[in-house]
Amino acid sequence: MKLNENYWESRYQHQQTGWDIGYISTPLKTYVDQLTKKDLRILIPGGGNGYEAAYLFEKGFPHVYLLDWATAPLQAFQQQYPHFPKKQLLHKDFFTLEGSFDLIIEQTFFCAILPQQREDYARKMVDLLRPNGKLVGVLFNIPLNTHQPPFGGNKKEYQPIFKPYFEFQYFEECYNSIPPRAGNELFILLKKSVENN
Repeated sequence: MKLNENYWESRYQHQQTGWDIGYISTPLKTYVDQLTKKDLRILIPGGGNGYEAAYLFEKGFPHVYLLDWATAPLQAFQQQYPHFPKKQLLHKDFFTLEGSFDLIIEQTFFCAILPQQREDYARKMVDLLRPNGKLVGVLFNIPLNTHQPPFGGNKKEYQPIFKPYFEFQYFEECYNSIPPRAGNELFILLKKSVENN
């Protein structure tokens, strides 16, 4: 399976976006609501329709970067939020991205890449984070598909992927998932380890 730009563009064009709940998820909203440092450089990879980016931007975080391989969601986002800086809408492959960020938000991106790319994902995340930067978000906590995204897994499978690069500040089942996902999500708050700074 080639999960390339054309694949994701087709999913959006045909509205095959079952992961899209239509708003920022409760676990991420709760986390964002307690952030006080407004000048953080924040990346949202595989951000799709950008609910998290919109919420952060409207809360006064000016340095939010929304990345996706598909153009359709980025164009729709730009039309809906014309004041969002166009240069902060990144149309590219995450694994080719360069830059540095204080915070990376994970929302359905990890489950959208092939499972064999997960170690590359962890390495890339740590490369993109500034010293003491954080990877924060939600991972599915259930076996999903093996033939197409979303791909699932569990805490026991995930932790060894992140352990070489991050300190686990929180890696537990979400207490505030939306009802259809209750018990099926893990919230992660991972800090770039000292060895990787």
